[in-house]
Amino acid sequence: MFTDFRLLAAGQTLSWIGNGFQTVALAVAVVQAGGGAGDLGLVMASSVTFTLFCSLFGGVWADRLQPRNVMIVSDLIRLAAAAAMAAMFFGDAYHLPLLCALAAISSGAGSFFSPAMTALRPLLIPADRRQSANATLSMLQTGSSVIGPALGGLTVAAFGAPAGFTVNATSFLASMAACLLLRTRATRGPRSSMLRELGAGWREISSRDWLIGGLFGATLYHVANGVILVLVQVVAIERLGGAASAGFIAAAEGFGGMIGAAVALRFKPRRLLRAGWLTLLLMPFWALAYVWPAELIAVLAGAVIGYAGLIFFDVAWETALQDQVPHSALGRVASWDYLTSFLAMPIGNALAGPLSARFGTDPVLTVCAAVLFIAGLSQLLIPGSRNLTRATETTAAPVTPPELAATTTG
Repeated sequence: MFTDFRLLAAGQTLSWIGNGFQTVALAVAVVQAGGGAGDLGLVMASSVTFTLFCSLFGGVWADRLQPRNVMIVSDLIRLAAAAAMAAMFFGDAYHLPLLCALAAISSGAGSFFSPAMTALRPLLIPADRRQSANATLSMLQTGSSVIGPALGGLTVAAFGAPAGFTVNATSFLASMAACLLLRTRATRGPRSSMLRELGAGWREISSRDWLIGGLFGATLYHVANGVILVLVQVVAIERLGGAASAGFIAAAEGFGGMIGAAVALRFKPRRLLRAGWLTLLLMPFWALAYVWPAELIAVLAGAVIGYAGLIFFDVAWETALQDQVPHSALGRVASWDYLTSFLAMPIGNALAGPLSARFGTDPVLTVCAAVLFIAGLSQLLIPGSRNLTRATETTAAPVTPPELAATTTG
């Protein structure tokens, strides 16, 4: 089990770092090819659209097939898409519709990978080690989100955008190789129709007050946070010192995330989900720091504290899903979870401009910070969110034979 988890962690870390290379390479390549913000927006919109379209189907297939196999195919598709992007820009053959299609294919494949990975993780680690495993992965992902773009920027500046796409393609190859070495298998039961299986996943959510309440709370949270994430960039550039300040703030956010994951490695309360919702209440103070005192040092401190709380919550939420949701439905439940986030965030992004133009940046940030606080605090009114306890080996996620038995081969 632990060997498989180390393989998964290593492969994913390389993949997360590689994604940072592609983020930089894509923006630079489109702009240098004369595409500008309009073209880049279309590429990003194509990516988000296919993420939304594929999310729920990815969860169904993660529960139907071996998660490992779904991840391998997903990595193979993303490798091919990244390699095609590298070839396009290496040959100076910029073609916007093709680039949109490649971005959509890559994101769609990623929508199959994520729920499959969620379904696989609880099979790799005993129930009493899941929180530590989730914290470790969160720490690696947060660190990669800082290291990847930094290394990507240096690489693209030195060798051009095709080099960034090539590194990302190579990272998918490394992730695929790690998945091929995984030995853990999940026994799957008979299939029904796609709609029936989607409905069964939703019933797993609606039957748990903490889960359905959390999804609706998270939807409200992500709309407000989508507004905030746009406006704080404007404030950082216009009031706090420009691009350099924005870079420092991003680094502080990453550092805070590392702290939150480190705390989750050590602090293991019995009612972990309640602790997670409490730490999420730190995030509004990060947003309010842009309004008052509106000084860079205060924003940096708020970023560290707020993102530490956010990542601790993420670990708590992932652990609760793995502990409490039957493994036969975990992929579909994870897909519904991803879908609410992806739907809500772009709505908030789109509202940021009109709201700030009508009411002003500071009032909108203040109200959105209050929405974050209310969305988190409201979950503590739900009995399940307050009282849910951690699983042990003897109280792990419920299993419904014969679909859910996990076996390890090799």
